[in-house]
Amino acid sequence: MELLIIGTLNGQIGAASKIAVEQGGHVSLADSIESGLNILRSGKTVELVMIDVKLDIHKFISSLSQERINVLVVACGVANDTSLAVKAIKAGAKEYIPLPPDPELIGAVLAAATRENHALIYGDKKTENILKIAKQIAPSEASVLITGSSGTGKEIFSRFIHDNSKRANKKFVAVNCAAIPETLLESELFGYEKGAFTGAVARRIGKFEEASDGTLLLDEISEMDIGIQAKLLRAIQEKEIDRIGGKAPIKVNTRIIATSNRNLEEAVKNGTFRQDLYYRLNVINLNIPDLKDRPGDIIVLAKHFIKKYSELNELPMKDLSADAEKALLSYLWPGNVRELENTMHRAVLLSSGDEIDASAVMLSDPTAVKEENTGVEVGQTVAGMERKLIIDTLKHTMGNRTTAANILGISIRTLRNKLKQYQEEGFDLPPSL
Repeated sequence: MELLIIGTLNGQIGAASKIAVEQGGHVSLADSIESGLNILRSGKTVELVMIDVKLDIHKFISSLSQERINVLVVACGVANDTSLAVKAIKAGAKEYIPLPPDPELIGAVLAAATRENHALIYGDKKTENILKIAKQIAPSEASVLITGSSGTGKEIFSRFIHDNSKRANKKFVAVNCAAIPETLLESELFGYEKGAFTGAVARRIGKFEEASDGTLLLDEISEMDIGIQAKLLRAIQEKEIDRIGGKAPIKVNTRIIATSNRNLEEAVKNGTFRQDLYYRLNVINLNIPDLKDRPGDIIVLAKHFIKKYSELNELPMKDLSADAEKALLSYLWPGNVRELENTMHRAVLLSSGDEIDASAVMLSDPTAVKEENTGVEVGQTVAGMERKLIIDTLKHTMGNRTTAANILGISIRTLRNKLKQYQEEGFDLPPSL
């Protein structure tokens, strides 16, 4: 977490910095709005700005808007600065933190501003197989496209690739293409020169330059406007970018990882995504399955989140009851890992007994559960139902492939091809007879 503190915070700057560092943040200090803006213009990654409420926050946020700098801003001041707090929020600050600083409050703000924990926790064979591929391709210079539904952990897999690459000791810079307005995204990526547009009072380095020699993650790239896609394609192909208002191209050495929760092939057909850019990004594709399709991860992740939020809230660690585990495993997790994390956070706070039982596991959509009698999951794909039928039949025949093929009405060759596919995807199969 990269944090910029602007101002003296009423003499509490040292305490606030210490708390931020203890919460896993890296802190830069600026004594004035202008020096803070200069840090942001330099291309240094900053995810959160804490600014003294006594400074001109309206001027600061207006400068951010004019110079197309996208960053989260919170105001800080003594508890009795009520009128200034209201003024700061009206000026555009997202939060107000009273001083002296409270560790839990600052921790909560930092956690909301960025994903603090990038550890890859898994227990499913399919996830293990994806990680093996990711580790194998990580040292290459090839672009990687990571696809999968929202909440499956695509950014964490991106960081895993960077951490196992030859660029691991260089910067990993992430840009959320869905969160940044279209009018700001170009300047966010490529930067600009002084005077390039109204409000460009100084040169600003873009994320491409900042990530040079490192890795640039373009998160949810399917949301990028097709006009910017053309400039992105040139940057990847030519390894050079043009700052807005610049007179000469600038060489960059940036590895690209892109993620998408949409079908980019369909987007290409619909004309909303460039085909040449798709091919340039899709040198290597990693598809992250939905959480319901990697059930071996569910309980492992649930226990990880219990530990995380028990420690964060200074509560005793509790085990999951058998009924709670059953509830977690029978749910389809439409929100994937992100939904599981929120569910376990609530469970930690709501649980009152010696263990976390099913009553504390409050599911967002109680109707999204597996059907008990038929063995068919609501919302399951035809391919998933076919796989279940084949594997269940094989178990019934105690691994006899020939008998299973006869029961299923398919050739033994077709069955073997299906089983080879399932094995490569990480599914456990009964031993053959």
